[in-house]
Amino acid sequence: MHAITIPEPGGPEALVWAEVPDPEPGQGEVLVEVAASAVNRADILQRQGFYDPPPGASPYPGLECSGRILSVGPGVSGWREGDEVCALLSGGGYAEKVAVPAGQLLPVPRGLDPVTAAALPEVTCTVWSNVFMVARLRPAETLLVHGGASGIGTMAIQLAKAVGARVAVTAGGPQKLARCAELGADILIDYREQDFVEELRKATDGAGADVILDIIGAKYLERNVRALAANGRLAVIGLQGGVKGELNLGMLLGKRGAVTATSLRGRPLQEKTAIVAAVREHVWPLVEAGTVKPVVDRVLPMPEAAEAHRALESGAHVGKVLLVAPADR
Repeated sequence: MHAITIPEPGGPEALVWAEVPDPEPGQGEVLVEVAASAVNRADILQRQGFYDPPPGASPYPGLECSGRILSVGPGVSGWREGDEVCALLSGGGYAEKVAVPAGQLLPVPRGLDPVTAAALPEVTCTVWSNVFMVARLRPAETLLVHGGASGIGTMAIQLAKAVGARVAVTAGGPQKLARCAELGADILIDYREQDFVEELRKATDGAGADVILDIIGAKYLERNVRALAANGRLAVIGLQGGVKGELNLGMLLGKRGAVTATSLRGRPLQEKTAIVAAVREHVWPLVEAGTVKPVVDRVLPMPEAAEAHRALESGAHVGKVLLVAPADR
C-alpha cells in the first residue's frame, strides 16, 4: 500500500507519498481500506517533529479515517467485512489501509457519504468528551468556544446548541464569525479587535461562561479564568498559545472554578472505547437527524497532503480539511 511518510521532520514538503508495508489487524482489531482522512493540528506537530505517535501506533499521520472493513482480526465481534465505518485513530489515517481497534470504530451515519464521514471522529470525540463528559455542559448554560471556525469549534457550536446551551465564540474576522452564526452561535467575538472577557461580560450581564473550550493554552489562561462564571469549568485541549501560564488560584477559588486539560490521542484504549461509545449513543442520532453536520472546507487527494497542511496552517479554512485516498488501488 501507499501512505504519507515523514522521512525527516520539517515543513509541508516533508510529507512524502511512498510505498510501505500493509498493516495486519491484531487481536481485537479490524483492517480498514481508507476512503478519506482529515487533517488535524496534531498531524502538523507530528510533521514538525514535536508530537510522536504513542508506543505501538502507526508511524504515519492521521488521527481519523473513514472507509470499509477489509478483514476482521481475532477477538472482534459486532463488525464484519464490508461494513462502512469511520474511526478514531492514534495514527495511520494518511494511508490506503489502517488497522483499528474495534472499540474505536463507528458506523458511517445514515445519510452521510463515506468521505464526509472522515470529518467526524476526532471532533465529535474531542468535543463530547471534554464539553459534556468532563465539563458537564447543561441546558441554558453558556459555552465559550475559542476558535469557533475550526473543526472542533464548528462541532462544539452545533452540539451545544443541540442540548439547549447558549454559545459564545471567538474567531478572526467577520467572515468566520458569520459562519459561526450560521451554525447557531449566539455571541460573536472577533479576537483580533475585541477583548473576549469584556464582550462576554456584556453579553451575559456580568455572569461569564459556565464552560470554556480552549485551544490556546497559556496565552489565554489568565483571561479564561476571569471569563468564567461562578462554578465555571475551563477545558484546555490545545496549546497554540504556549504551555506555561500564571494561574490566579485566588480568583479560581473565589469562583469555585475548575481547570482541566486533556488530550485524546494518548488515552488508554479503554478510555477511547468509552468515549466512542458515548459519541455513538449521543451524537450519532443528531448527525443522522441532520441536527448536527460535519463542516468541510475542502477535499484534496491524499498524495497532496502537503497542500492540505498549508491550508490548515494558513488559518483561512472553516471546519475540516479532508484527504481522499486514490481510487486506483
